[in-house]
Amino acid sequence: FKIPNINQKGRIHLIIDCHTHTHNSVDGQNTVRERCLRAIQLGFDAMAVTDHCEANRFYEMEHYNVSVPKEFDEYNYQKYFNASMEEIKIAQKEFDGKLNLICGVELGQPIADLQASQTVLQDERLDFVIGSVHELPGRDDFAFLKYSQDSVNEILNENFMEILKLVNWNGFDVLGHLTYALRYIQGEQGININMSAYDDIIEEIFKVIIQNGKGIEINTSGLRQKYGDVFPSFKYIKLYRELGGEIITIGSDSHTTEDLGKGIPEGISLAEKAGFTYVSYFIKRKPCFIKIK
Repeated sequence: FKIPNINQKGRIHLIIDCHTHTHNSVDGQNTVRERCLRAIQLGFDAMAVTDHCEANRFYEMEHYNVSVPKEFDEYNYQKYFNASMEEIKIAQKEFDGKLNLICGVELGQPIADLQASQTVLQDERLDFVIGSVHELPGRDDFAFLKYSQDSVNEILNENFMEILKLVNWNGFDVLGHLTYALRYIQGEQGININMSAYDDIIEEIFKVIIQNGKGIEINTSGLRQKYGDVFPSFKYIKLYRELGGEIITIGSDSHTTEDLGKGIPEGISLAEKAGFTYVSYFIKRKPCFIKIK
């Protein structure tokens, strides 16, 4: 792994983005090659491309007996996954020695279809798997739900129970954006949440992750959105560390080259403030560590 940059004060200045999306995500832009060129321009030490693969719509519509999809539903994520893997591998060869390019995937709703998830996990090209929950069984993506003060508690309880199932499944490397739903509940729709009501189940989630030797991410996308904070917030980053958590990655969740690396310095600073001395990245599904100082 390339030696990280050193700033004028002698502290390591890491530029490592472990959560990015390209045009192989249905909501992403730019090729993997374009993303790599931008990462090199920015002086990145490493970058993971982690395009979306939603396990609950891994196959074509016919597999699910769907003839008319919902407006925002995309199917056949298997196609996008394979396209992403192929494009990343080509870029790894092209930029060898210039950029540490990590071959990853963001696997959404993996327990919704364990067979599809296993197909993804068996791919030998993979270095890194982010496990995420973007939608709940029988509901739309959090981005498209309509919330009310009365419904939020039910939705969040259901959400964290689903995440607990995900971490017990244990097929991922790092849990993605634990508090993703707040991007829309609090950020987009302006409903304030007292998160202390969910502290116990979040603690349980962390304990399972730690026991299984897995990690969490600091997702910095909320810093550039209406939400205005990272996912999860510092309170939970610190709790994870206090419980013994050691594996933590930092990701911008960028869907464009413009957002690549945004919030990464802030994310690393929060990790350090919470007591972490290392941030992580993954090669061949194994965690590697870089010292912050």
